[in-house]
Amino acid sequence: MGEEERESIRAASEEVSRQFKTLINGEEVESVKQIQHLILGRLQDSNAVLAHFNEYSERCYAEVSGDFSRNTQLLKSIKSDLDHIFTKLRSMKAKLKATYPDAFPDGSATDRLDQRPDLEMPLQ
Repeated sequence: MGEEERESIRAASEEVSRQFKTLINGEEVESVKQIQHLILGRLQDSNAVLAHFNEYSERCYAEVSGDFSRNTQLLKSIKSDLDHIFTKLRSMKAKLKATYPDAFPDGSATDRLDQRPDLEMPLQ
């Protein structure tokens, strides 16, 4: 590349730069920079608040996770026990019904006598 060619490229780039400068208002650029700085500050504040909340949540979870695990295990154990009890009760009822058929009314009379909800049916 010759010296003249380099000079013409430099002159062209200076002209393009000068044209771009006329398109941009310096006050508007400064205003945009101030708004961006304000938004950056707000985002940093929000980030700090979220970090603090995450630390707090982590501490709270650590405090209750043991209780939650124990209570979950207890509920599972209670459900297992109740399932066993209901199975035994159904078995005993079937044996009683076989031995004493008149002791239990037919289905329509049972509906009138026993209006308790069926605990084995899922809630809808």
